[in-house]
Amino acid sequence: MTLKLGVPSKGRLMEKTFDWFGARGVTLARTGSDREYAAAVEGVDGIELVLLSAGEIPRELAAGRIHLGVTGSDLVREKLGLWEDKVGELAAMGFGHADLVIAVPKCWVDVNSLDDLDAVAAAFRAEHGFRLRIATKYHRLIRDHLRDHGVADYQLVDSQGATEGTVKNETAEAIADITSTGETLRANHLKILAGTPVHKSQATLFKSRKADWGRDNRAHLKALLEQLQITG
Repeated sequence: MTLKLGVPSKGRLMEKTFDWFGARGVTLARTGSDREYAAAVEGVDGIELVLLSAGEIPRELAAGRIHLGVTGSDLVREKLGLWEDKVGELAAMGFGHADLVIAVPKCWVDVNSLDDLDAVAAAFRAEHGFRLRIATKYHRLIRDHLRDHGVADYQLVDSQGATEGTVKNETAEAIADITSTGETLRANHLKILAGTPVHKSQATLFKSRKADWGRDNRAHLKALLEQLQITG
């Protein structure tokens, strides 16, 4: 039996993940071309490396098809309902930092908080006959956050890319998206609502609660965590 470890298959997140494990004595490497998804692990026995997109890793963890996975904490919370029943956090990895925020047009000078957004949303519906639109791909996280803060008079519109441009293109009145510096928001004349972000995300090593954790895989996990100096 081998323990399957899912990591991002490309880009900066893959590179940072490889660096993080390498700094702890576990070498992760691709063994084929960029078009292949073959990979290898050195430094600890019984681990099979599986290269996946960051967005696929929460699903594979929840299904128990991989034992461990590295992905953004935002993706786990967005894609998995009752996520804590399906996965557990083993280690925050200290990279891939980004905040999930709600932003509105900079010209809305009287809208600076969620309370302000609630008020303007009610006025917007009364004036226009439809709910204020918030463009996002984080439907679960944003819906839960707005409910918890008493904001109800809105609708979410799906945006899987170039979300910041939806206000300019008049397909939404506000947006909710991940940002690390806020520069793209400012470039599109948007401002972040005051208060704590909806979620402060970073790359995290997760453990599946649904995978096969027989004796061999528990032993492999223990050896890996000892090598990584993780208590879990």
